[in-house]
Amino acid sequence: STAALLSTDMLRLTVLQPSLITSLGSSASSGKRRVNSVDLYYEQTGQGKHAVLLLPGALGSTKTDFGPQLKSLNKECFTVVGWDPRGYGQSRPPDRDFPSDFFERDAKDGVDLMKTLGFKKFSLLGWSDGGITAMIAAARNPELINKMVVWGSNVFVTEDDCKLYNMVRDVSKWSARMRQPMEEVYGAEAFAKMWENWVDGIAQFAKRPEGNICMELLPLISCPTLIIHGEKDPMVPTFHPHYLHKNIKASRLHLMPEGKHNLHLKYAEEFNKLVEDFLKD
Repeated sequence: STAALLSTDMLRLTVLQPSLITSLGSSASSGKRRVNSVDLYYEQTGQGKHAVLLLPGALGSTKTDFGPQLKSLNKECFTVVGWDPRGYGQSRPPDRDFPSDFFERDAKDGVDLMKTLGFKKFSLLGWSDGGITAMIAAARNPELINKMVVWGSNVFVTEDDCKLYNMVRDVSKWSARMRQPMEEVYGAEAFAKMWENWVDGIAQFAKRPEGNICMELLPLISCPTLIIHGEKDPMVPTFHPHYLHKNIKASRLHLMPEGKHNLHLKYAEEFNKLVEDFLKD
């Protein structure tokens, strides 16, 4: 069924085990930094001159969303920072909420975390919700952002999009295997409630003119941008990446015919090479 397809695709295939952090090399570190009155958790690896911030998807964290990137992106070329947005993963408390400006809030938090860590300029890798956050950050801080990669992302929400979200609203209908990574982070009951809150949070944009999240910011993005999209992504229809490509002037679009929503996890090697080539270009 479509609902089963959707929830399968939401699955984070790779969970960072504690042992992986030690295998990231001697340059790996993790901890919390006080940013905008919240303690934000981050993990950092590599010693390259080119800093990169990883921005996770809905309810996502370094642990659930970016194992293959933290482990395998070139550590000589890049310094890679993963983080848990406020209310997600290990950046709790506070409890996560979804006010109308939650993407703007995450964008400011992410940028300010990188400043706190001492990075004067950096690139952005944003998946799904993290892609929305990345685009806002790039538009608001053009002087700070080198390059940007986004995938599985949108800047407006249609009624059809809301139907897709509502089909996966009840996590009890997901398989145990699909729920496991998030339940390990949040606990079963808390995850179920937080996921419902996210569905309501994203659906609020459908009530705005044109379902706007941040459409007006796209012309302000000046950094080179790579938009990657899986043509079999059941969560984000293909008209979304085409809209981004049309409205972000310095962008290119790369379609992956077999890719789904979690293409950076399922096809990690191909994805990482695409990203490295683009960032080095």
